Amino acid sequence: MKKIQMINPIVEIDGDEMTRILWEWIKDILIKPYIELNTEYYDLSLVNRENTKDQISKDAAFAIKKYKVGVKCATITPNAQRVKEYNLTQMWKSPNGTLRSILDGTVFRYPIIVNGINPLIPTWTKPITIARHAYGDVYSGVEEYIDESKLGKVVLKFSDGSEKIIFDFKDNGIVQSMHNTDKSIINFAKSCFNYALSTKTDLWFSAKDTISKIYDHRFKDIFFEIYENEYKEKFIENNISFFYTLIDDAVSRIVKSNGGMIWACKNYDGDVMSDMVATAYGSLAMMASVLVSPNGDYEYEAAHGTVTRHYYKYKAGEETSTNSVATIFAWTGALNKRGELDNNIELQKFAKNLEKATINTIESGIMTKDLACLYTGKLVNDTYVNSKEFLYSINDNLQKLL
Repeated sequence: MKKIQMINPIVEIDGDEMTRILWEWIKDILIKPYIELNTEYYDLSLVNRENTKDQISKDAAFAIKKYKVGVKCATITPNAQRVKEYNLTQMWKSPNGTLRSILDGTVFRYPIIVNGINPLIPTWTKPITIARHAYGDVYSGVEEYIDESKLGKVVLKFSDGSEKIIFDFKDNGIVQSMHNTDKSIINFAKSCFNYALSTKTDLWFSAKDTISKIYDHRFKDIFFEIYENEYKEKFIENNISFFYTLIDDAVSRIVKSNGGMIWACKNYDGDVMSDMVATAYGSLAMMASVLVSPNGDYEYEAAHGTVTRHYYKYKAGEETSTNSVATIFAWTGALNKRGELDNNIELQKFAKNLEKATINTIESGIMTKDLACLYTGKLVNDTYVNSKEFLYSINDNLQKLL
């Protein structure tokens, strides 16, 4: 079988731990036998981020701006324990945060629906897409611990000479400063409205403007201004709606809903709610994720961590049953978008067939341990398969489709 040729490269961003192992297996078993893979490679493992003083994360982001399409493996965001484990010189920032800050995009996450894997919330009969603002807030925050040597007033100073007291510390404590920009919020809002139109899906937006009367209220004001001036008529024409409510009210409404909406959230809210939605639909490893920038850059990733526990089992020579579906869909999303931008029909068709083969494999009763616990059908041989067996089974089904 002649391999599919790629005109332009995909920016390939490698990661850490068990997902890094799966990354290579996916390429070797499901992609390279069929595609003359053309990528520009960036190693964002924690070891290499330490070696490059995290310059590699910035280089990868600018490569996506150049080539328009990237695919990213899960990476470690270090905490104090990881600093010690990897002997780091500092607690490097989240590489996802760096990529999102430079690309200034919106992360859209949606569940991969499979027959036999039913949502934990029975009323969710339609997928819920989380639209997460991917710039600023706590992820670009500046923090400080105030000890005895720093007691006193924390003050904002402005160019007009005015000041605003944040807090007057009389005792030890902590302080955090967050920011956002009108430009980024406008891009976020437009990305959400455009995505809603392209998918013909209702759009919800939630914040906490009753408490955050300037910060969150600015988000709300911008969303409404853009909607009224640019999108209201288009939404009416497409028979879809835009709805705003407070974040706590949104959670209550979402849980009682049938799904079927795009839920736009500020950065931290989206981080939390995307995991909640993914888990309720079955598994974090069954959530597709794409970062879309206002300039038309796309970065596809798995919306979960590096599966540390499985990695140490793998290193000890033990067998693992690790779900690779979200990582597979990161690759298919990137391959499909590359094909779309390059008018490469063969590449697009392959990506869709690989997605179909993955779903067909699970629906036939072959899956990893996390899904076997949820599956309502009959498992092949009444048990789950290991990580590599799952990929080989997908390959068997892929060959039937090609």
